[in-house]
Amino acid sequence: MPQRAQNTPVCRDCDGFATAAITTGTRNRDGSRATLRVTCPACQGTGTARPARVREVARV
Repeated sequence: MPQRAQNTPVCRDCDGFATAAITTGTRNRDGSRATLRVTCPACQGTGTARPARVREVARV
């Protein structure tokens, strides 16, 4: 029987890939590349989106 996937909202800015490693072009002393880890500013590195706020409408 197939399992159902959880309905987790994915961040629109990073598509769920919340952290990226960017090479700087330089190398460390051991020969490996120097990298920077950058997290998505919209989801703070979680990869999930916040639920949309529900707008309340005043009835007159």
